[in-house]
Amino acid sequence: MGASDADQKLTDAVRAGYAFEGAALELGGLLLDAERLTDVPVRIPLGMLNRHGLVAGATGTGKTRTLQLLVEQLSAAGVPVFAADIKGDLSGLAQPGEANDKLTARATTLGQQWTPTGFPVEFYAIGGIGSGLPLRVTMSAFGPTLLSKVLGLNDTQESSLGLIFHYADQAGLPLLDLADLRAVVAHLLSDEGKAELKALGGLSSATAGVILRELIGLEDQGGDTFFGEPEFESADLLQVAPDGRGLVSLVELPQLQDRPAIFSTFLMWLLADLFHELPEVGDVDKPKLVFFFDEAHLLFADASDAFLDQVAQTVRLIRSKGVGVFFVTQSPTDVPDAVLAQLGSRVQHQLRAHTPNDAKALKATVATYPTSGYADLGEVITSLGIGEAIVTVMNERGAPTPVAWTRLRAPESRMDPCDPDLVTAAGAASPRAAKYAAALDRESAREILAARLEQGAAKQAQEAPTDPAKRHIPVPKAPRPKAPKHEDSVVEQVVKSSAFKDFVRTATREIARGVFKTGRR
Repeated sequence: MGASDADQKLTDAVRAGYAFEGAALELGGLLLDAERLTDVPVRIPLGMLNRHGLVAGATGTGKTRTLQLLVEQLSAAGVPVFAADIKGDLSGLAQPGEANDKLTARATTLGQQWTPTGFPVEFYAIGGIGSGLPLRVTMSAFGPTLLSKVLGLNDTQESSLGLIFHYADQAGLPLLDLADLRAVVAHLLSDEGKAELKALGGLSSATAGVILRELIGLEDQGGDTFFGEPEFESADLLQVAPDGRGLVSLVELPQLQDRPAIFSTFLMWLLADLFHELPEVGDVDKPKLVFFFDEAHLLFADASDAFLDQVAQTVRLIRSKGVGVFFVTQSPTDVPDAVLAQLGSRVQHQLRAHTPNDAKALKATVATYPTSGYADLGEVITSLGIGEAIVTVMNERGAPTPVAWTRLRAPESRMDPCDPDLVTAAGAASPRAAKYAAALDRESAREILAARLEQGAAKQAQEAPTDPAKRHIPVPKAPRPKAPKHEDSVVEQVVKSSAFKDFVRTATREIARGVFKTGRR
């Protein structure tokens, strides 16, 4: 078959493969090679976006602009969007873009009727570190599984942290913020709490001490602002602007570089909370929400098998709630196979192959694609220009579309950070400002334990003998938790046993915490 015959075959296959009946997002046009652009459109069916997706590529290859393009069209279609704005670049969605010769030329070649447009945007900031509305979560709702990921705990320490949460729940000690959890751990390590620590069985003072040190380190790095009240209600992301366009919720992350696990695990909590809060809707004409999970490698790095299993299960099941999830990262190999297999749409920007590891990642990436009409797909991926991508999506029948080398359209909103004054004004004008702006500090574990110590001291003063030599300090009475199954075990080997881990998982389910239970009261 000659070159022209192969080109025609590819063109015909892509034209037929992307000819959808329903509404679709317009990605761009088919390229036969770096110079030859066809008139064949490459698109994603709107109704298949809850089958999830991946946007991948090396730094500087255009991933952020692809996100912007997708978000714009989703909002225009009335679909709410959530995205993390790590570098501040996506904030420009709130303002119309500015034309220039390069942009105009790209739009013309693609037949795009480019119109500068701003979109409705709500700005958030984790823990209020930034100018957006504060996003907070209670310590109880966040749970021991995700907190262990933030703290970098091993399996033994994670199981022990689960016991501490269980103890706090049984003892009536609400965990609302970081100070509450610190107070509970410090209490268990104190003379007053050593009997309760012993009763927990399997929780050694050494492990509790490690957890306490990690909590102090997290607080020193600003993690204390992340936990507390009022707790964000994930259903608030499903908002539509008065003009019918979907609200774009952006969370800014300007000061979390030292603790990237905070934002990645917070996004996972938010996704799990959506799963539990939203009703089943089945197949819908368009998603209820599309969730862009940026810097996805941070979520999966150094994660336990149990944690990865929970992530994969959440992604698999949340489709039935009408929520689509797009993972954004540098390489598809950053995403575990169990998650990658569920991503129906793929937008792959350029990958580089400068090292043996790069070459291995490229080979693995090519292997995940259906058969393509390009002689060497790996060579195509390494030669992609900025604003070009290899695309395959799920068609309306649920089958993958032909692999298409695509020149992507230009976003119509501003491709730089928006005016900071606009962010501040948007926060003040938001109907959700009254709900989230001011922090709450109601009575919780820290205050209860402090009051208990004060009462013990007062009782001691009343009962103390006149002879100072005969004075002693009684252990304050506290509600004792029900002893776990392994009450006689206090060594680390028991914590590592499968039977003990089953107990912790059961206890975690019972108190409605972890990745799949949000712990809302």
